[in-house]
Amino acid sequence: MMKNITIVGGSVLGTQIAFQSAYFGYDVKLYDINEEAEKAAIDKLDKLIATYTAFFHDDTKAQAARARISTTHDLETSLQDADLMIEAIPEIKKIKVDFYTNVAKVAPEKTIFVTNSSTMIPSDFAEYTGRPEKFLALHFANEVWKNNTGEVMGHAGTDKKYEYEVLEFAESIGLIPLHVLKEQPGYILNSILVPFLEAGKRLYVKGVADPETIDKTWMAATGMKVGPFGALDVIGLNTDYNITLTKAQEENDEELLKFAQLMKEEYIDKGHLGTSTGKGFYTYPNPSYRQETFLKAKGDQ
Repeated sequence: MMKNITIVGGSVLGTQIAFQSAYFGYDVKLYDINEEAEKAAIDKLDKLIATYTAFFHDDTKAQAARARISTTHDLETSLQDADLMIEAIPEIKKIKVDFYTNVAKVAPEKTIFVTNSSTMIPSDFAEYTGRPEKFLALHFANEVWKNNTGEVMGHAGTDKKYEYEVLEFAESIGLIPLHVLKEQPGYILNSILVPFLEAGKRLYVKGVADPETIDKTWMAATGMKVGPFGALDVIGLNTDYNITLTKAQEENDEELLKFAQLMKEEYIDKGHLGTSTGKGFYTYPNPSYRQETFLKAKGDQ
């Protein structure tokens, strides 16, 4: 039975995964690469107390969850007695390969490894883990407390019993456990989401319309609560930049490369990373797409 969970990566989603696990009773250690990154993760964790209190209406439980999370920038310390390690580091293959090569040397034999990679598949990294039979994917959606999907996907060498154990873990922390039966880049969620986001990006870089108009068109015509650029703000522009740039370079896609460069120069380099920093394509906490007038025709206003 799992008790001790290690989260590797203290960015937006890594801290959410840590807090979600702790909220449902697990002891959590969160690791990031250096003292500065660890301090930034601590700040994010502290802010999540208010988020969970507002969503679940239980400040006592939120405070107790925060108390169950410890942080460190020493990898070996973070893995002591870990039953499950959840990797949530940047979507860059070399970084992940180097990480798994190193973690394989210091993790306890019992530790199950899972990746939260959004687009890469477990078989990309299985050979580097030192325990391919105990390695698989558990993919979380951003704002995990309410967007509570848990996609579990093994590779050809994963022992099925670990897939079922991770499915049980996902359910135990308030997720809807979703068993992906065959390796698929993007799993289920991102196989649908990524083409949607790419369509918005291409319309923008080709000069067809600005982000707000693209979002407004989608939302008004479909009844959806958010368009592609509002969604990118939630995902985080840093995360999407890495994914977009990798794909653009692999496929020599000039439109996606142009969009990646635009994101970096106009948003990321200025510290505008989306909802986590209060500004991305929109300004938060009250972006224009959430205002009552956003989708109203002139005659209705």
